[in-house]
Amino acid sequence: MAKFDVLDMNGKKVSTVELSDAVFGITPNEKVMHAAVVNFLANQRQGTQSTKTRSEVRGGGRKPWRQKGTGRARQGSIRSPQWTHGGIALGPKPRDYSYTLNKKVKRLALLSSLSDKAQNGNLIVVDTLAVNEYKTKAVIDMLKAVGADTKRVLIATAELDSKLVKSANNIPGVKTTLANQVNTYEVLLAGKLVVSVDAAKKLEEVFA
Repeated sequence: MAKFDVLDMNGKKVSTVELSDAVFGITPNEKVMHAAVVNFLANQRQGTQSTKTRSEVRGGGRKPWRQKGTGRARQGSIRSPQWTHGGIALGPKPRDYSYTLNKKVKRLALLSSLSDKAQNGNLIVVDTLAVNEYKTKAVIDMLKAVGADTKRVLIATAELDSKLVKSANNIPGVKTTLANQVNTYEVLLAGKLVVSVDAAKKLEEVFA
């Protein structure tokens, strides 16, 4: 089990904690992480795009000219796909892009992303993540103190803290989540992963 420094919200080291290698110490698998990210993004797609076929475009009911004798190519409608303002051939229609990924693959991808953060020094463990009031500056100061003042930060807590969540919502690039709802995409997108000790133990409890 690897040891990690535990900081307080002022950035001072207060203790150390041992975290399970089964969650934070495996060899990252890039292939499954890629599969998990593609799956996550596909599942986020609304699939509401739609184009009109030649039967749905207004007009074009009359044959533009007679079949033979004009010297021009035969045409049946001015709303055929080859015409300007015509229908779209084989265009997108509303559909569901979501699909299911194997549970073992999803789990391995998440463990790989957590291990990647831990092994590259991008995992920051804080003793307690909490603010006393709805104040964005308190979260900004905390992130600067613990060395997480990057463009993208993911803060994971064991329990929902509405004051922390709403205070962090105003900071561009900073997201909050619960330990049992962490996903591979958010972990990989974040430059730094900030977790409370309780959240780290929760991750071990859920995924070890």
